[in-house]
Amino acid sequence: MKIIVVGLGQAGNLLIASLANENYDVVVIDKDRKAVDAATDKYNVNGVVGSGASRDTLLKAGADTADAIVSLTHVDEINLLSCMQAKSLGTRYAAARILMPDFVSEAEELKKQYNIDFFMRPRLDIAEEIYRNMGMPGFAKLEGFWGNEIQLVNMNILDDSVLNGRSLIDIKQSSKMDILIISVIRNGRLYIPHGDFIIQSGDSINVALSKKNMDESLSVLGIKRSKAKKTVIVGGSNTCIYLLELLKKLNSSVTIMEQDSARCRELMEKYPEINVAYAGGATLEVLEEEQVSKADMIISLTDNDETNLVVSMYAWSCNIPSIITRVDRPEHLKLLHKVNIDITVSPAESSALKAFRFLLGHEAEDAGKDMGKFYLVADGMAETVEFTAGDDFKGIGIKFSDKAFKLKKDVLVTALLRDGEVIIPSGMTSIRKGDHVIVTSSRKKHIRSLNEIIV
Repeated sequence: MKIIVVGLGQAGNLLIASLANENYDVVVIDKDRKAVDAATDKYNVNGVVGSGASRDTLLKAGADTADAIVSLTHVDEINLLSCMQAKSLGTRYAAARILMPDFVSEAEELKKQYNIDFFMRPRLDIAEEIYRNMGMPGFAKLEGFWGNEIQLVNMNILDDSVLNGRSLIDIKQSSKMDILIISVIRNGRLYIPHGDFIIQSGDSINVALSKKNMDESLSVLGIKRSKAKKTVIVGGSNTCIYLLELLKKLNSSVTIMEQDSARCRELMEKYPEINVAYAGGATLEVLEEEQVSKADMIISLTDNDETNLVVSMYAWSCNIPSIITRVDRPEHLKLLHKVNIDITVSPAESSALKAFRFLLGHEAEDAGKDMGKFYLVADGMAETVEFTAGDDFKGIGIKFSDKAFKLKKDVLVTALLRDGEVIIPSGMTSIRKGDHVIVTSSRKKHIRSLNEIIV
């Protein structure tokens, strides 16, 4: 598959890092020669210096024979034009990042007008991710997963965790809930665990669970969501606007801290019921003036990683129960995770992941494979893929406990979707024709067909 990536910011570099693990022919475009040289030196990709909206630049990148283009610059109009120009030159599929609210609201019309197949909408996506995680403790995060059916929980195992020292089969049997631990990272190494695997303090685990029993399942995992009576949002960005629309559903007092006075007036006019505070001074002084230490939840959404770090560390020192931080740079993520401020959101990471799924989906479609949705999990070391079971699947009707149903190492059947019902598998489960089978495996396995899961 030949892919053109336009824009070498954080999102563009994250995307080509993911593509580097696949067998793709990748060409990157950016106006900054240093950025292009850095990418071509680090990854096995080719580079073109120029504007992605230029037909000449796109032709140099091979847009007349490319399978797909992904445009991830910080200018929406450039992304739209890049995709439209590439499609007119012969590129088959196009995906663009859009940031401005006007464009996000007009997405369906823009698809038709510019002949674009898919949009990444990081600001809206991040707002939805924040809303999903409101009230979650710092050691656990709810990840977006299979729509409304299946939820994925990522959590760090602390010394006092109810899971510490217990085997997977013990956790499953004693809970009597539809939960399944699908991956474990221990000392930087990935494990796709089975029943006798014992969870230890320091592990980072991913747990799949049925959304219909969410509260009970979280309780089994030792996770208690707090209800935020007072929420503080630092940064009145467009992400904040999207989040405020979602927060209308909750009975919570909201304070917004914003350092731009014009933006403060705009927010006060649009949301008269919300307390808007001008935060033009030193960050810590303003936090203390607004008595942020008394909040139940703090969400830091400024465009500056360093400011968000200061806000979150201050909130952590005040023992605020729920802290959510926007972070783009990987080294800042590591810093926060060292103190269990693990609920972080990244617009760049969101865009890169959605673009990667878009590309894999079209690759599978072109190859005639039974592969559907695709997710990266466990810090990108594992992948969760959806397959549809057909007549040709070798394991049809065989119970998972049967010796004839032997999965490859580092492969796990995570869940089945059957007639609208979620099945978290056990030894008595078997796969039927037509089931949507969700499989988690090490990325090194490169599972791209359901038959590839069985020895």
